[in-house]
Amino acid sequence: MTWELLSLLGIVAFAASGAIIAMEEHYDLFGVAVLGMAAAFGGGVIRNLFIGHPITTLWSQGLFLNTALITIVLIYMFPAMWIRKWQPISSFFDAIGLAAFSIQGALYAVRMEMPVGVVIFASVATGIGGGVIRDVLAGRKPLVFRDEIYALWAMLSGIVIGMGWMNGRVGTAALFAVIVALRMLSVYYGWKLPRRTLVFEREGAAGRRINRAKEEERAL
Repeated sequence: MTWELLSLLGIVAFAASGAIIAMEEHYDLFGVAVLGMAAAFGGGVIRNLFIGHPITTLWSQGLFLNTALITIVLIYMFPAMWIRKWQPISSFFDAIGLAAFSIQGALYAVRMEMPVGVVIFASVATGIGGGVIRDVLAGRKPLVFRDEIYALWAMLSGIVIGMGWMNGRVGTAALFAVIVALRMLSVYYGWKLPRRTLVFEREGAAGRRINRAKEEERAL
């Protein structure tokens, strides 16, 4: 797999997810476009910010920008019935985007001859950054911080590539398949990282309502 192909796969997957979430939140056409573009390119922007690469290089990537825009327009025009049928497999496309972008981010850092730690960070930032920005703009709690194991698989991509354990197109394709499979397994079996929730007793009726709401949220 080439760097460009991984980028295109991730852009299509995340642009589609951003557009669909925007429509679920009843955003207008402009909002759908903004959310789709943020999901598609947010991770790359965050990565470039932290490793010192110019963010303005985004505007020279005409193929990627056009691919994201075409994807968003097509999703916006799809009948609701088609999108509803897409929803059950949305996790699969999300897994494709995560694998593609995390590997792409790691390869990007390796090309810039960054140390292993930076390669891992670039992998995680590129893999999850767009999804975090998408969820925040949609007013949702970011999936990566509260649901199935997500960022761990992006980190795995960075470790494998940073340590040079898989090289070349065959190795990259194999790693891509492994990350997609692990992400889907974590969705299917509900694998989660340990979490700790703090609930403090509050006095009065208002405090009891807050505590009851927190308990109901934990039960979901």
